[in-house]
Amino acid sequence: MAIAMAQARVAGQAGEVPVGAVIVRGGEVIASAHNLTETDRDPTAHAEILAIRAAAAKLGDTRLVDCDLYVTLEPCAMCAAAISHARLRRVMFGAYDPKGGAVEHGPKWFQQPTCLHRPEVLGGMNEMEAGQLLKDFFAERR
Repeated sequence: MAIAMAQARVAGQAGEVPVGAVIVRGGEVIASAHNLTETDRDPTAHAEILAIRAAAAKLGDTRLVDCDLYVTLEPCAMCAAAISHARLRRVMFGAYDPKGGAVEHGPKWFQQPTCLHRPEVLGGMNEMEAGQLLKDFFAERR
Protein backbone atom coordinates (compact mmCIF):
# COMPACT_ATOMS: atom_id res chain seq x y z
CA MET A 1 0.00 0.00 0.00
CA ALA A 2 2.99 2.31 0.52
CA ILE A 3 3.69 2.22 -3.22
CA ALA A 4 0.05 2.98 -4.02
CA MET A 5 0.17 5.93 -1.61
CA ALA A 6 3.34 7.21 -3.28
CA GLN A 7 1.60 6.96 -6.67
CA ALA A 8 -1.40 8.86 -5.26
CA ARG A 9 0.90 11.67 -4.10
CA VAL A 10 2.42 11.88 -7.61
CA ALA A 11 -1.09 12.18 -9.04
CA GLY A 12 -2.02 14.94 -6.62
CA GLN A 13 1.15 16.90 -7.39
CA ALA A 14 0.24 16.69 -11.08
CA GLY A 15 -3.25 18.06 -10.43
CA GLU A 16 -4.93 14.67 -10.75
CA VAL A 17 -7.27 13.25 -8.12
CA PRO A 18 -4.74 11.53 -5.82
CA VAL A 19 -5.44 7.84 -6.35
CA GLY A 20 -2.70 5.27 -6.79
CA ALA A 21 -2.79 1.56 -7.55
CA VAL A 22 -0.33 -1.33 -7.50
CA ILE A 23 -0.67 -4.90 -8.77
CA VAL A 24 1.41 -7.53 -7.01
CA ARG A 25 2.01 -11.20 -7.76
CA GLY A 26 3.95 -13.41 -5.38
CA GLY A 27 5.39 -10.41 -3.55
CA GLU A 28 6.64 -8.82 -6.79
CA VAL A 29 5.26 -5.51 -8.04
CA ILE A 30 3.95 -6.17 -11.54
CA ALA A 31 2.53 -2.70 -12.25
CA SER A 32 1.82 0.60 -10.55
CA ALA A 33 -0.10 3.63 -11.73
CA HIS A 34 -1.92 6.76 -10.68
CA ASN A 35 -4.87 8.66 -12.07
CA LEU A 36 -4.20 10.35 -15.42
CA THR A 37 -7.71 11.39 -16.46
CA GLU A 38 -6.85 15.09 -16.77
CA THR A 39 -3.36 14.61 -18.21
CA ASP A 40 -4.52 12.12 -20.84
CA ARG A 41 -7.95 13.71 -21.35
CA ASP A 42 -9.31 10.21 -20.84
CA PRO A 43 -12.19 9.53 -18.43
CA THR A 44 -11.13 5.87 -18.22
CA ALA A 45 -7.56 6.65 -17.10
CA HIS A 46 -8.19 5.69 -13.47
CA ALA A 47 -5.26 4.26 -11.51
CA GLU A 48 -6.82 0.79 -11.35
CA ILE A 49 -7.48 0.61 -15.11
CA LEU A 50 -3.97 1.79 -15.95
CA ALA A 51 -2.40 -0.70 -13.54
CA ILE A 52 -4.52 -3.54 -14.95
CA ARG A 53 -3.52 -2.62 -18.51
CA ALA A 54 0.17 -2.49 -17.57
CA ALA A 55 0.04 -5.79 -15.65
CA ALA A 56 -1.80 -7.57 -18.48
CA ALA A 57 0.77 -6.29 -21.00
CA LYS A 58 3.71 -7.28 -18.80
CA LEU A 59 2.35 -10.76 -18.10
CA GLY A 60 1.00 -11.27 -21.61
CA ASP A 61 -2.38 -12.37 -20.29
CA THR A 62 -5.83 -10.86 -19.86
CA ARG A 63 -6.43 -12.82 -16.68
CA LEU A 64 -4.51 -11.76 -13.60
CA VAL A 65 -5.69 -14.66 -11.43
CA ASP A 66 -2.66 -14.80 -9.14
CA CYS A 67 -2.47 -11.03 -8.70
CA ASP A 68 -3.57 -8.68 -5.96
CA LEU A 69 -4.55 -5.03 -6.37
CA TYR A 70 -3.76 -2.35 -3.80
CA VAL A 71 -5.55 0.94 -4.41
CA THR A 72 -5.88 4.02 -2.24
CA LEU A 73 -9.61 4.58 -2.83
CA GLU A 74 -12.60 2.26 -3.06
CA PRO A 75 -12.98 1.41 -6.78
CA CYS A 76 -15.79 2.95 -8.81
CA ALA A 77 -18.20 0.85 -10.91
CA MET A 78 -16.00 1.05 -14.01
CA CYS A 79 -12.92 -0.09 -12.11
CA ALA A 80 -14.81 -2.80 -10.22
CA ALA A 81 -16.01 -4.22 -13.53
CA ALA A 82 -12.45 -4.16 -14.92
CA ILE A 83 -11.18 -5.87 -11.75
CA SER A 84 -13.79 -8.58 -12.24
CA HIS A 85 -12.95 -9.06 -15.92
CA ALA A 86 -9.23 -9.23 -15.11
CA ARG A 87 -9.98 -11.94 -12.52
CA LEU A 88 -7.79 -10.29 -9.87
CA ARG A 89 -7.51 -12.48 -6.80
CA ARG A 90 -7.71 -9.78 -4.12
CA VAL A 91 -8.50 -6.10 -3.85
CA MET A 92 -7.23 -4.09 -0.90
CA PHE A 93 -8.31 -0.46 -0.82
CA GLY A 94 -7.69 2.50 1.45
CA ALA A 95 -10.38 5.14 1.82
CA TYR A 96 -14.05 4.30 1.49
CA ASP A 97 -15.98 6.30 -1.11
CA PRO A 98 -19.68 6.60 -0.17
CA LYS A 99 -20.40 8.80 -3.21
CA GLY A 100 -18.54 7.06 -6.05
CA GLY A 101 -17.44 3.71 -4.66
CA ALA A 102 -18.93 0.53 -6.05
CA VAL A 103 -17.48 -2.17 -3.79
CA GLU A 104 -18.91 -1.37 -0.35
CA HIS A 105 -21.19 1.43 -1.58
CA GLY A 106 -23.45 2.15 -4.54
CA PRO A 107 -23.98 -0.86 -6.77
CA LYS A 108 -21.74 -3.15 -4.67
CA TRP A 109 -20.49 -4.61 -7.95
CA PHE A 110 -18.96 -7.81 -6.61
CA GLN A 111 -22.26 -8.78 -4.98
CA GLN A 112 -24.26 -8.54 -8.21
CA PRO A 113 -25.45 -11.79 -9.82
CA THR A 114 -24.05 -10.61 -13.18
CA CYS A 115 -20.53 -10.14 -11.77
CA LEU A 116 -18.15 -12.50 -13.60
CA HIS A 117 -15.60 -12.91 -10.81
CA ARG A 118 -15.66 -11.95 -7.15
CA PRO A 119 -12.25 -11.13 -5.69
CA GLU A 120 -11.52 -11.21 -2.01
CA VAL A 121 -11.90 -7.63 -0.74
CA LEU A 122 -10.34 -5.83 2.20
CA GLY A 123 -11.22 -2.17 2.69
CA GLY A 124 -9.82 0.43 5.04
CA MET A 125 -6.08 -0.20 4.58
CA ASN A 126 -4.31 3.08 5.44
CA GLU A 127 -7.80 4.57 5.39
CA MET A 128 -6.93 7.69 7.39
CA GLU A 129 -3.84 8.55 5.34
CA ALA A 130 -5.54 7.88 2.01
CA GLY A 131 -8.64 9.81 3.04
CA GLN A 132 -6.62 12.79 4.28
CA LEU A 133 -4.73 12.97 0.99
CA LEU A 134 -8.04 13.24 -0.86
CA LYS A 135 -9.51 15.78 1.60
CA ASP A 136 -6.43 17.99 1.35
CA PHE A 137 -6.48 17.80 -2.46
CA PHE A 138 -10.11 18.88 -2.72
CA ALA A 139 -9.81 21.51 0.03
CA GLU A 140 -7.10 23.25 -2.01
CA ARG A 141 -9.44 23.45 -4.99
CA ARG A 142 -12.43 24.93 -3.17
